[in-house]
Amino acid sequence: MDTAPEHASSGPPGSRDYTDVQQSAEFGELRNRYRSFVFPLTVAFIVWYLLYVLLSNYAGGFMGTKVVGHINIAFVFGLAQFLTTFLIAWWYSRFAAVKLDPKAEALKTRLESENAQRQEGPQRETRQQDTPGKEGDA
Repeated sequence: MDTAPEHASSGPPGSRDYTDVQQSAEFGELRNRYRSFVFPLTVAFIVWYLLYVLLSNYAGGFMGTKVVGHINIAFVFGLAQFLTTFLIAWWYSRFAAVKLDPKAEALKTRLESENAQRQEGPQRETRQQDTPGKEGDA
């Protein structure tokens, strides 16, 4: 015998269900901004990395070309891999701070205030019921 409600909330009593938040326009906009930055940059970096690997394996003569002294193109490309990794991390950090974090914080604040209002409603009704009436005092 199952007595659980059909659609139980996934958070504390009175909290908004996560699927409601996920389907909201604000969350959709936040997700689209994130994806529009991360997916193309990820694809570009993977292509850049695979180019380096493929050139190292199949274009040994080109990668072995000396640039300065004992430094060859393979070494320069290898260092460029590290450089692009740090640049992407820095760029994403700036992007998130300007475009994602303020929207996410606004969404979080709105949801927390809605939950506080929902939880305050039942508590107020309970307090009113617990307060003895004047009828029993006479």
